[in-house]
Amino acid sequence: MRDGLECEASLRRLSANVIDLYQIHWPADDRAETLEGWATMSELQKEGKVRWIGVCNFSVQELQKVKEIAPVTSLQPPYSVIRRDIEKDLLPFCERENIGAIVYSPMASGLLTGAMTRERVANLPADDWRRKNPEFQEPKFSKNLALVERLRALGARHGKSPGEVAIAWTLRNPAVTGAIVGARNAKQVDGIVGAAIFRLTPDEIKEIEASP
Repeated sequence: MRDGLECEASLRRLSANVIDLYQIHWPADDRAETLEGWATMSELQKEGKVRWIGVCNFSVQELQKVKEIAPVTSLQPPYSVIRRDIEKDLLPFCERENIGAIVYSPMASGLLTGAMTRERVANLPADDWRRKNPEFQEPKFSKNLALVERLRALGARHGKSPGEVAIAWTLRNPAVTGAIVGARNAKQVDGIVGAAIFRLTPDEIKEIEASP
């Protein structure tokens, strides 16, 4: 029932009659609770309060279970050049089942933007979760910086930033519907918006994925 109350509150805050896409952000630890939540989402859709319903961070098994209650419109999983585990089963499943994959963190929490340096990582606030992330620590950090230089070199040939190349790499997958990117100011938007129309060639994809 909480999903229903949250939906009503969102509609009031938005001064809207319907929400286009409503998603469960994380599956509950208790599968029964997840299924109950999805059933509520389905009811909200039937009531016309939301047009489409989706989920975030669900496994294939969890998708299969909720699909027994109602169709899943979208899945929102993490995906980037350095985090490709969903290619094995999640993305193929979404493609087969016609589930839109709206991937998040395509620039790996800033790591692939070209702005992340050793000095910047060393000066991250003590409470910044990235300080404890293996991708920001050795030996992976040096490998990731080498990847960024490949993104930078490739992007320079097209007038694109490393971040735009990283985003375009995620969009090259036919199972991916869109990529969610974050920006704190207009300047950052200028450095990523070009990814929407940038297309990588097969050779460029191989160049990005080549081991250092």
